[in-house]
Amino acid sequence: MKRIAMIGSIILSASSSFAQNQASTDSFYSLSPVEVRAIRAATQAPFAKTNLSKKDISRLNQGQDLPFILNQTPSVVANSDAGTGVGYTGLRIRGTDATRINITLNGIPFNDAESQGSFFVNLPDFTSSVQSIQVQRGVGTSSNGTGAFGATVSLSTNEVNKESYAEITNGYGSFNTWRHTVKAGTGLLNDHFTLDARLSQISSDGYIDRASSKLQAFYLSGAWLGDNSALRLNIFSGKEKTYQAWNGVPESDLKSNRTYNSSGTDRPGAPYDNETDNYRQTHYQLFFDQKAGNRWHFNTGLFLTRGLGYYENYKGEEAFADYGLPDLTINGLLVKETDLVRQKWLDNYFYGQILSAQYVYGKHQVTLGGGWTVYDGNHHGDVIWAKYGFDNGFRYYDVDALKSDINVYGKWQYQLSNHLYGFADLQYRRVQHKMDGFADNPSLHIDRRFNFLNPKAGLTYQQNGWQAFLSYALANKEPNRDDFEASLSNQPRQETLHDFEAGIEKKGNRYQASATLYYMRYKDQLVLTGMINDVGAYTRINVPKSYRAGIELQGGYQFSKKLQATGNITFSRNKIKNFTEFLDMYDINGDWIGQQTVAHENTNIAFAPPVVANLGLHLQPTAQLNISLLGKYVGEQYLDNTQSAHRRLDAFYTQDLRVVLEMKNKLFKEWNITGQLNNIFNTRYEPNGYTYSYVYDGVIAADNYYFPMAGTNFMISLTVKL
Repeated sequence: MKRIAMIGSIILSASSSFAQNQASTDSFYSLSPVEVRAIRAATQAPFAKTNLSKKDISRLNQGQDLPFILNQTPSVVANSDAGTGVGYTGLRIRGTDATRINITLNGIPFNDAESQGSFFVNLPDFTSSVQSIQVQRGVGTSSNGTGAFGATVSLSTNEVNKESYAEITNGYGSFNTWRHTVKAGTGLLNDHFTLDARLSQISSDGYIDRASSKLQAFYLSGAWLGDNSALRLNIFSGKEKTYQAWNGVPESDLKSNRTYNSSGTDRPGAPYDNETDNYRQTHYQLFFDQKAGNRWHFNTGLFLTRGLGYYENYKGEEAFADYGLPDLTINGLLVKETDLVRQKWLDNYFYGQILSAQYVYGKHQVTLGGGWTVYDGNHHGDVIWAKYGFDNGFRYYDVDALKSDINVYGKWQYQLSNHLYGFADLQYRRVQHKMDGFADNPSLHIDRRFNFLNPKAGLTYQQNGWQAFLSYALANKEPNRDDFEASLSNQPRQETLHDFEAGIEKKGNRYQASATLYYMRYKDQLVLTGMINDVGAYTRINVPKSYRAGIELQGGYQFSKKLQATGNITFSRNKIKNFTEFLDMYDINGDWIGQQTVAHENTNIAFAPPVVANLGLHLQPTAQLNISLLGKYVGEQYLDNTQSAHRRLDAFYTQDLRVVLEMKNKLFKEWNITGQLNNIFNTRYEPNGYTYSYVYDGVIAADNYYFPMAGTNFMISLTVKL
């Protein structure tokens, strides 16, 4: 029985000394609602961060998922299963993947509670409702939800639109990509009420064969605003149907047939036409803010996220034994296998509460806050068709999972002198996992508890356009669901990260330049080594010592009113001190005969390029026309942690062109045409992939798979504001 009752505890929280100063100097911070402000890093906070405003987001938004909105920010590498940025997409920051990047929507956790990944395909076109984004690189300040091991991304939709509006956006691009968005808002009615709404539909055939996407979404937000209090209800939902493209392209096909998709090809003849992923996710968020005098500001938010969906596969020659059934005898012949179609379902509720109270007095800025969440999920698999041997709807596994998470934090910022600010942050987090079996191991029951204490501290110095900071942060993180599928005597340990950061920035009338040094030292980082678990699946193993160290350089220069240049580049070194690789061994007949071990020392961490760079040239020949040339370089990456030249992704450079034409008070209140030409030079590149290494007849071999991105492609859209 699903537990969806909202049971809350009140956690007082207090915030902040520099809010009044920031109101005049940092409009991004002062305009953010309190539930977001409580977890974001303010101007003086000693963390590396990038802020994107509503205008920034609007120019970048061409219907692609969030990773491609952030693609030009420091240390970011984006990828896409379908090769276009529509459908399933991925994000890495400083080499860490989405399971180590904390994502919040209005301060509420978005990461999947079990896998800890973020599936942006479940919220198509969500950025069309986002007012601001902050990316914190490194551990950053305390937040809600999954621990940040590479970055935190905070999205806010809750700002107040005081004026009424209506917008229609229609776009078309390569691979039969369509985007339709309708937005409207009442503005502030009777000085107290607002209502905002959005409907979206995005579809694409994809660059990879059959990698189609059909995405639909809505967003609805209503608010009541008083003199000292506010109440807001958000309801937003996304529905996706994507043809699976997550198998990748084999290395043997990469040059001659780089759009090859093996999904659905188990079916004899034409590929199975419904080899699709189908999921609906609906979010309910209720916020209450209360201001008490000039010093106190309280906030609480209740939420429920409802997820339901499945992915479907045609499987050829499946053994009855793998589904818990006996072999058949048909016309006197023993039959051990059959073709079938199966669905793997997720049915879950994720609910909880966030709280904060902010206090401003003199030179003190204090925030105390926290929250609790519960994930209640069911995993089940159904055989919906079989050539023989199954009843339709046969359920071959049905397992439940429960995860609870509670955290409290306190933040204190104090102005030590006219130019020096101190910052301290302490978070306690308690996590409990309960899993009543797994699809391939239904008798394995897990009940694990983790208690984390995460301190952070730093100093910031500001004077005459200069800002410098120094900080230390400790973070701890629990394993993912798949990591627990091991024997009870070989369970994974928590991961621990010590993050040391130092930065300096100078702003002038026509330029800005900054540098951030970081050293992220891991203890017991979980990585894939090739070791198999109790059911023969490959599982991540804790490695004792590893680290990421680098420097992030950013700059911008205004040559004239019409020409501006921006850029950033990250140089990094990402190493595992030592680990043991496990390789499956096969004899000359192809029979598995065990595993071979290989010791490695001081190897590169997988998917951690030593160089990531972005360059933008922005030309404004007239007030209505903006032209941007956007370049990106990503150094070579390795598909696993062995640093083998035979298991890597090549370095690549891409160049995009974006043109925005904006007109006001001509036929409509405002309209704009945005056109983007991606990958101008038709570069063949792959930002993501995976490998399977093994020993065959005494020789080490590797099967590599890649996720190619599209060559030259375009998207053009028209937005009309009424």
